[in-house]
Amino acid sequence: MIPVQGYVGQTVAVLGLGRSGRATAAALIEGGADVVVWDDSVPAREAAEADGLTVRDLSKQGAFDGVSKLIVSPGIPHLYPHPNPVIAAAWDATVPVDNDIGLFFQSFATDAWNSFDVAPRVVAVTGSNGKSTTSALIHHILIENGRPAQLAGNIGRGVLDIEPAHDGEVIVLELSSYQTDLARALTPDIAVFTNLSPDHLDRHAGLGGYFAAKRRLFAEGGPDRAIIGVDEAEGRYLANQLIEGAGDDRVIQISTGRKLTDGWAVSARKGFLSEMRKGRQVASIDLRNVPGLPGAHNHQNACAAYAVCRSLGLGPKGIEAAMHSYPGLPHRSQLVTEHNGVRYVNDSKATNVDSAAKALQAFTKIRWICGGLQKEGGLDTLLPHLQNVGKAYVIGREAEEFARQLSGAEAEVCGTMEAAVARAAAEAQPGDVVLLAPAAASFDQYDSFEKRGEDFIACVQEATS
Repeated sequence: MIPVQGYVGQTVAVLGLGRSGRATAAALIEGGADVVVWDDSVPAREAAEADGLTVRDLSKQGAFDGVSKLIVSPGIPHLYPHPNPVIAAAWDATVPVDNDIGLFFQSFATDAWNSFDVAPRVVAVTGSNGKSTTSALIHHILIENGRPAQLAGNIGRGVLDIEPAHDGEVIVLELSSYQTDLARALTPDIAVFTNLSPDHLDRHAGLGGYFAAKRRLFAEGGPDRAIIGVDEAEGRYLANQLIEGAGDDRVIQISTGRKLTDGWAVSARKGFLSEMRKGRQVASIDLRNVPGLPGAHNHQNACAAYAVCRSLGLGPKGIEAAMHSYPGLPHRSQLVTEHNGVRYVNDSKATNVDSAAKALQAFTKIRWICGGLQKEGGLDTLLPHLQNVGKAYVIGREAEEFARQLSGAEAEVCGTMEAAVARAAAEAQPGDVVLLAPAAASFDQYDSFEKRGEDFIACVQEATS
């Protein structure tokens, strides 16, 4: 646990009692703060009281009297589409609002660091797609090369739930736009921006607000090094805002769309990763046979992870060896099984059109399980990527409408995961890939994309047993 510094004897309120909220309350108490908590869920409040936490209805008049700060969990809207009433009440009471990410950066460094030979470093990864895989891959490469590291944030443990850093340790954080948008302190040593595509537009009042939330990771004084994906205009703009000139190696640009030659750059084309320094290629890795990183979208993740690890002093050969042992993440291009020559791949994390398009480009001869709760913008941008789809098997409450939008592809309305997997398995031929890449949120049928992926795995096991 990272004890929160700076609030000894002060009252701090915590709104939201999920994983991050409970960890935040514990870390504040460990640091000497008096903590009051609130959640709209009655069971969450009852569980907190049972654990000895002080529950206070923060929506009531005068609830913020004597409160120094309000800490908000990431799932709670703080501005768009409407501010949560508790947050609005904090504004009216002139109580500063922050989140656990801000507290982490405020509290991470301690006096113990004075005795360290090598100061701990923080790597923070954001972007629309690939940030989980990129973060996990960085962590894996570091561990495989003997570097102490912890993984936290939007993946794994909460940021305040990790152990205080050891000499030379690297903390790898995956940060969503919800987390970067509100944090009052954002000071990573290395910051990564993978890419940008429309997502969470209701929470950020459009694409511009969404990008602005991501950009905050690079704004407060700027990281010592920035790794920027430049395959979209937003990434090129961000890199240009940070760079002082062609020889500025504080910015490493990455791409899977074109070969980069200026400055310090890492690109992947036709399955080969290349590192360029001052116009010269200094290293190359063949990614085509790396089992845990299939497809061009994962090659972008590999470029970002490679750039981070080179920035931390690792050599190309050690990075390459670790990439080959990377097992991949559950629900992200996860190979579930191969049965009778048919591969079953779980990419339940493909919750938007852009991430689903990347999954469809990673395989050929696809029997595609898709559908769920559609996000803004429809499916039009997905249609050019259906050339490898032999047939779509559509699930979800909006399955019929979803199927109607798939012009140019044969689509069958299945409704449930069980029916879709059974139909796809019955019709698949050797060499086919049965791919779950929903291009939609899961909340019409499941509590999370993880639950959806777990259901897919269970149905595959049933269909192939």
